Amino acid sequence: MYTIDNRREVGCPFRNCKIVDFRSLTKFMKFIQQFSIILFVSFLGEGLKLLLPFPIPASVYGLVLMLAALQFHVIKLDQVRETSAFLIEIMPVMFIPAGVGLLNSWNVLKPICIPVILITLLTTIIVMTVTGQVAQIIIQKGKKEEKR
Repeated sequence: MYTIDNRREVGCPFRNCKIVDFRSLTKFMKFIQQFSIILFVSFLGEGLKLLLPFPIPASVYGLVLMLAALQFHVIKLDQVRETSAFLIEIMPVMFIPAGVGLLNSWNVLKPICIPVILITLLTTIIVMTVTGQVAQIIIQKGKKEEKR
């Protein structure tokens, strides 16, 4: 017999099996539920990609749908918080296949390597500058509203 949280004993029909306590199982099921919500919104984004003729990736449609659902409280933040934090934590790992793909395509990329690097640096600087300026404007507006 195996004990679960010292509450009751249950039999285990398999050899060498471990019984997981209810708190771990509940937490696991919460992650599954949150991940299912995120996958469903991504699936809706894929559906929009098929229906709409615009050259926008399905993932962007999914992100816009998720933003709208969170803004209009169709999905509450607590319904996806833990799983989304986990996905953000492992996001760098998701770039490894893209990096390997670039290495496999080195022969094609070699002639255009310098222009790609220059364009990447230039656009990074532009994005950082614009983001900083917008952040400054938002901060200044917030300070003006606090003074009122």
